[in-house]
Amino acid sequence: MTIDWAHFTPLHALSGGALIGVAAAILILGAGRVMGAAGIVGGVLSGPAGERGWRLALIAGLLLSPALAHLLWGAGAPAIATPWPMLVAAGLLVGFGARLGSGCTSGHGVCGVSRLSPRSLAATALFMTAGFATLFAVRHLLA
Repeated sequence: MTIDWAHFTPLHALSGGALIGVAAAILILGAGRVMGAAGIVGGVLSGPAGERGWRLALIAGLLLSPALAHLLWGAGAPAIATPWPMLVAAGLLVGFGARLGSGCTSGHGVCGVSRLSPRSLAATALFMTAGFATLFAVRHLLA
């Protein structure tokens, strides 16, 4: 395995991670809510009507921030070399897993781990292990 040094951008990754952490801290300290993307999206569809505003604002920020990054810094569009049916299937599996695990990577991995929640530590370890195993199987066993 080699590192693609031409596209290795640790400062961008660190900046993005810091922004996610700050946003999660603002949401939990300001509104008492955990920034779990699956729960936020699900709450737009089935949650109380009084909570839809902040949920929609957060989702809009997630969708508009790549466009803003492109305008400000010329960030390139992601290259997705996977067929749409596979992306849809993967998205449905991730959604099912988030429901099954009572949270997603942002809820458990960012917010839960930072609070040292045993449930989130276990969930994060499990979904990271499953991700590593899936990547290994797809790239090395099925290739």
